[in-house]
Amino acid sequence: RFWCRRSGSAICAPTRCSLMTGMHTGHCYIRGNREIKPEGQEPLEASAVTIPRLLKPAGYATGAFGKWGLGAPGTTGDPARHFNLFYGYNCQREAHNYYPDHLWSNEERVELDGKTYSHDLIMEQATRFIRQNRKLPFFAFLPVTIPHAALHVPESYAEPFRKKFPEFENVTGKYAGPEITNPAAMFAGMMTKIDEDVGKLLALLDELGIAENTVVMLSSDNGPHQEGGHRPDFFNSSGGLRGHKRDLYEGGIRAPFLVRWPGKIKAGSVSDLPSAHWDILPTLCELAGTPAPEATDGISLVPTLLGQGDGQKRHEYLYWEFYEQGGRRAVRFGDWKAVQQGLNKPKTNDVELFDLKSDPAEKSDIAASHPDQVALALRYFQEAHTDSLLWTFGNKANAKGLNRTEGR
Repeated sequence: RFWCRRSGSAICAPTRCSLMTGMHTGHCYIRGNREIKPEGQEPLEASAVTIPRLLKPAGYATGAFGKWGLGAPGTTGDPARHFNLFYGYNCQREAHNYYPDHLWSNEERVELDGKTYSHDLIMEQATRFIRQNRKLPFFAFLPVTIPHAALHVPESYAEPFRKKFPEFENVTGKYAGPEITNPAAMFAGMMTKIDEDVGKLLALLDELGIAENTVVMLSSDNGPHQEGGHRPDFFNSSGGLRGHKRDLYEGGIRAPFLVRWPGKIKAGSVSDLPSAHWDILPTLCELAGTPAPEATDGISLVPTLLGQGDGQKRHEYLYWEFYEQGGRRAVRFGDWKAVQQGLNKPKTNDVELFDLKSDPAEKSDIAASHPDQVALALRYFQEAHTDSLLWTFGNKANAKGLNRTEGR
């Protein structure tokens, strides 16, 4: 378990791009959610180097099951151009409804009745892929859709929690698809469902006799959401950290990261190594015995996984950009965390500074008393950012760190 783990971004598409390409949001191609009508998001470039494209030449069967969000059907980012098999939602907007009228199997549109719980179909396909490839090296990517903005789950999973959360029984919620009642019960049912299905996957590896030769990683693409009637504070979903999805405070980007490899990783071990989703690509490349590309922001976590911490490289810093809600960026270096808001506004905003060791909830901005650390954060901001034709901050001088606050 990595308790200093961060997601690639505070929202869906850029996190998936960061994970798939090993680049943080100052460098990666997809840095935000940009919609394409009628279905899909801004596609990865045709030349994108992704995990499945690296693992295929090493003999791996590759499959993705769930939500993609990195390129509409037929575009350069179509998942069928990266994986041997894709099944699920091409479009993350469509994935807000768990009772869709269609999913995708590679480039084939699979028509549905609008009454079938999509998560079950996705898990069935993932299970079939693992069974079919049990004698081969395989890479199974499961960007599962639950829990997300719409709180949909079969009633058999929600019913036990309706009795536990009667105060929510007259509360409704709707984001996409059917309206629901008692969003707390629905969310708890979704969490029960995914926990059950992860357990089934682990049991499948045991059944097939491949558990000790299979690395399982579980993480999340961002912090807890607030849509569809969900109340993250009721469940303490941020664990006391500041912020939620779309925030660059810890509550928006700190994500679980659990790794299982029987016989290789000591059960119950915990690492405090600061890491992020862009570390997955070089880690999987090392595990597969194939070279990682030089153009990556990630580091391989294999030494830490194997308990060889003395040989583990460490990041100088971890960096994030976010282009919505006024524009913001953040950097983690050592125990320091700097956050700057309002990058789309004409006036430069102050840099907030936090000591995560003594203040993990980021309650106390101590920038005024640590000007040297603020200056270092500004240098990292400038160093980590490359210009993008698709995503730009409104105040370019601000984004480049040229207009610095008086007295800092």
